[in-house]
Amino acid sequence: MKIGKNRLNSAISRPILIVGIVVIIMFAAFLGLTYQGTQTPDTTTSVSTTTTTTSTTVTSSTSQQSLTLNGAGATFPYPLLSTMGFEYNKLQPNIKLNYQSIGSGGGVKQHTAMTVDFGASDATLTKTQADAAQNTLHIPVTIGSVVFAYNLPGLQKGLKVTGPVIADVFLGKITRWNDPAIKNLNPEIQLPDKDILVVHRSDGSGTSFVWTSYLSIISSEWNSKVGSGTAVQWPIGLGSAGNEGVAGLIRGTAYTAGYVELAYAIQNTMSYGYIQNIASQFIEPTLNSTKAAAEAASISLPLGNQSWTSVSILNAPGVASYPIASFSYLLVYKELSILSSMDKTRAKALVDFLWWAVHDGQSLAPNLQYVPLPKSVVAIDEASINSITFKGEPLKN
Repeated sequence: MKIGKNRLNSAISRPILIVGIVVIIMFAAFLGLTYQGTQTPDTTTSVSTTTTTTSTTVTSSTSQQSLTLNGAGATFPYPLLSTMGFEYNKLQPNIKLNYQSIGSGGGVKQHTAMTVDFGASDATLTKTQADAAQNTLHIPVTIGSVVFAYNLPGLQKGLKVTGPVIADVFLGKITRWNDPAIKNLNPEIQLPDKDILVVHRSDGSGTSFVWTSYLSIISSEWNSKVGSGTAVQWPIGLGSAGNEGVAGLIRGTAYTAGYVELAYAIQNTMSYGYIQNIASQFIEPTLNSTKAAAEAASISLPLGNQSWTSVSILNAPGVASYPIASFSYLLVYKELSILSSMDKTRAKALVDFLWWAVHDGQSLAPNLQYVPLPKSVVAIDEASINSITFKGEPLKN
C-alpha cells in the first residue's frame, strides 16, 4: 500500500509540477511584456518632448522674441513713423516701434549719445555733428514741405507771398497784414489793417532748419543777420515747441503767421500761402509740387555713408516745384555693435524694419500727406541699409 501510495503521489505531483512550470513561464513572459510596455511610452515621450523643446527654442530666438525698437527726433515724420510702426506690428507682432517726437535737435543728440536705436532729423548732420557721430548713415524716409501758415479770419489758403516778403515779415520789417508788399501781390483780397503776430519754433527743430535755410537762400539780409540752423536767434515773435505747438498757437490766435510742415497744416485744417518759386510761379504746397522738387534734386544725391551736409532740395528748379521742400532722415550707425543696448537679434530687426519702411511702408505716405520716395532715392537707401553690419557681419540677406 505504501508503494502504491507513493506512485499515486508521484502521479499527482507531475501534472502539478508541469502546471506550475507553465504558470511561472507565463508569469515571466507577462512581466517581460509589461516591462516593455512601460518602457516604450517613456522613450516616445522623451523623444517627443526633446523635439518640441528644441523647436520652441529655435523659433523664439529667431522670430518670436518680442522687442521694441527705440527712436527719437523730428516731429515732422511722427505721424508717418507712428503709422508705420502700427502697420509693421501687424506683420511682425513681436516687433514694436517706440518713436519719441522730440524735435530734430533732440534726435541728433540722442543718436550721438547712442541712447536710441535710430535718430530722426529734417536737417542733415553738420560737419561738427558728423564728426561726433562718425559712420552715421543718412536714410531718407520721406519728403515733406514747410508752409507759410496764417490765421486771417475769413481767408482760407491761397494768399500769395514771395520769399523776400516772408523774410521781411520774420525780420520785423513788414508788420501789418495790409502792407503794400503783401497787398500788391493780392489785389483781389481785402487785407485787414492788423499787426502780424509772428510764431516760430522754440525747440531745436529740423523744420526751423529748412525754413531758415530757405530764407537764407532768398534773402541776403536774413542770411547775414540770422542765418540758418535748427535753432536761431529770432528777431521777433512767439515761440512754441514742435509743429504741434506752432500749429496750435496759430489756429488759436487771429492774425498770426508762422511755419509748419504741410502734413500738420492739412491735418489741422490751417490756411497757408502760395509761395513764388524760382520760375516765378506761385505754387500751392501739395504732394505733387513737393515731389516735383524732390525729383529735380535727387539726381545729385550722395551715397548714404557720404557727407550730406550740403544736400538741399530748397528752391528747386522746375515750373511745378514748390520751393520749400526737404527730406526727412533716419540716422543709423553703419556698425550697430557700438550701441551698448544692441545685440544681433535687435540689429537684424532694425535692418528689416528699415528695409520695409523705404519699400512697402511708402504706400502709407500719401494718405498722411507725405510724399513717397522716388525710385532713385530708394536705390540709395537700399545701398545704405545693405551696408549695415553687426560686428562686421552684414545683416540684410
